[in-house]
Amino acid sequence: MTTTPRWRALTQHHLFWPVAVLVALLLINVPFTPDFFSIRMTDGHLYGSLVSIVLFGSPLILVAVGMTLVIATGGIDLSVGAVVAITGALTCSYISDQADQSALSAVLLAMGIGLLAAVVCGLWNGFLVARMGIQPIIATLIIMVAGRGVAQLITDGQIITINSEPYKLIGGGYWLTLPFSIFVVAAVVAVTVALTRRTALGLLVESVGGNAEASRLVGIRSLRIKIMVYVFCALCAGIAGLMISSNTSAADGNNAGLWIELDAILAVVIGGTSLLGGRFSIGGTVVGALVIQTLTTTIYTIGVPTQTNLVFKAAVVIVVCLLQSPKFRAKVFGARFGSGSGAKGSGTPAATPADTTPTTAAAPKMEVS
Repeated sequence: MTTTPRWRALTQHHLFWPVAVLVALLLINVPFTPDFFSIRMTDGHLYGSLVSIVLFGSPLILVAVGMTLVIATGGIDLSVGAVVAITGALTCSYISDQADQSALSAVLLAMGIGLLAAVVCGLWNGFLVARMGIQPIIATLIIMVAGRGVAQLITDGQIITINSEPYKLIGGGYWLTLPFSIFVVAAVVAVTVALTRRTALGLLVESVGGNAEASRLVGIRSLRIKIMVYVFCALCAGIAGLMISSNTSAADGNNAGLWIELDAILAVVIGGTSLLGGRFSIGGTVVGALVIQTLTTTIYTIGVPTQTNLVFKAAVVIVVCLLQSPKFRAKVFGARFGSGSGAKGSGTPAATPADTTPTTAAAPKMEVS
């Protein structure tokens, strides 16, 4: 008797459908790669398809986590791909000019320069959005376009290659048998969750996304919150830029991080965060990013022609988004699958008896001139 209510509650959780699609994508690979789930130890390092998915998906997870907080405030950041390119270009350019490219001090300084440039880009985006009142999609489009040019100016239009063992550790090295980038991502996600769910910061971000003007009137520094999330998003993109350039030991100002902003937005949406702002889910974003990376792996595994892989990818994303729609589920699977769950980060909360009680008078509205 209790199985049905429990199953219904499970299917209404905001992470159920993204996780279900992730599991389905993983299982699709088994007929084409029978040892897809096998993990082996070679030279003290763990290898396998699952490890590779997390490894190659690490930059996307970082960018998507930063994008989540920006979207939670009702904004968008299209410049993250250019920030990835700028960070990698600056870092590799500095390392390539050193007599000893493996010098730890030089590598740390180069990383600091790259991340500082990312923070400056985030401050610029936040200034345009919060202080100047420019629409986020326009404000961040500036660096999206100009940033690629800046990255190619840094590299003189060439691909800069380096040979630095300390720098290679970030994106291509191993630690405790696992890729080092996994630990970096885990640390960033853990810190983000701790700051947004264990402190009032997450509530402030959601308040600004829900109604920035109302938040300002009750004393929340909404402008500072907006600037902060754009800086954090750019910093996450900068770390992703270090990973990508480290993994290839090269900086490509033209192709590094190309279109990663679109994958990051898709990951955030798949994870259940509304583009309208308000509530968000970091865990959902991580699952969404893994769905995108698993989908990419599946495309190559099953042999989808390269000229149609983007269409295949778009089709799967549409299916995921439709499965998250209560109205779509109600029409296809019945009313019991269509009701909202009201879970945190899922969007519209479920109706309660108080919600259905008619009111006799409307509350007065306050207008701000």
